[in-house]
Amino acid sequence: MSQVLNTPPPTASPAPAEDAAAIAARYGLTVSGARPSLPAYVRQLWARRHFITAFATAKLTAQYSQAKLGQVWQVMTPLLNAAVYYFIFGVLLGTKHGVPDYIPFLVTGVFIWTFTQSSIMAGTRAISGSLGLVRALHFPRAALPVSYAIQQLQQLLFSMAALVVILLCFGVPLSASWLLAVPVLVLQFTFNAGVAMIMARMGAKTPDIAQLMPFILRTWMYVSGVMWSIDKVLSKSSLPHWAMVALESNPAAVYIDLMRFSLIDSFHAHQLPHHVWALAVGWAVVVGVGGFIYFWKAEETYGRG
Repeated sequence: MSQVLNTPPPTASPAPAEDAAAIAARYGLTVSGARPSLPAYVRQLWARRHFITAFATAKLTAQYSQAKLGQVWQVMTPLLNAAVYYFIFGVLLGTKHGVPDYIPFLVTGVFIWTFTQSSIMAGTRAISGSLGLVRALHFPRAALPVSYAIQQLQQLLFSMAALVVILLCFGVPLSASWLLAVPVLVLQFTFNAGVAMIMARMGAKTPDIAQLMPFILRTWMYVSGVMWSIDKVLSKSSLPHWAMVALESNPAAVYIDLMRFSLIDSFHAHQLPHHVWALAVGWAVVVGVGGFIYFWKAEETYGRG
């Protein structure tokens, strides 16, 4: 009698598990916190433009909310700085001699420089000072340094209203050249936002940079012709050619002198550096676009650690 063995029926070998990346691609899933492509990042940033402007306005409103004079300090702060610089540099050091309309010249320089200085300082702390917001919400982090640059632009516009009054009170006539102030501000804002994004990435990794920046910015201010005329000094200077070119090509000085040329009729074209508009556009494009890409490359690292 033959013995029948009870053997289990053969089963098909299990199909290999589908690759996780393929499943994610099929359903449109992405790695959490991964850096988007540059075009996608630009679209995300543009989609949040209303948040950026609202955030900038809210920060500006809250800036002086505890002061009794409130928003008046937006104008008073640069005016007081200009008064101090006038006494120290204009009176004690005599830089006002030979400079027509020195007070409009000085106030314009102080206001425009303050725009750049404040944008960079705010940008340095944009990520490190907003870690709670960065870790709680998902949004393109470039929105923060850009919003801080917009905040400083809004503050400058308040100051520009006071600047117009100062110019008229000191006999500077209203002219069509004042319209040139608009493209100058657009170019300067682009430059400022680019530097703010560069410093935001550096400040996110090394917060101590924020403590060093006031000294760097103060040195930059002294060589930017805020309180003195670069053209007048260079005409009497024996500096090497490369140093003279560096002073004239300094982006802060370029935007300051272009604004003076736009607003002050006694500031003539021959006082501007050669190819000044090309320099202004070049600095804005190179630093604005370069700063944006530099910031984007570290997008997935912000708020970690």
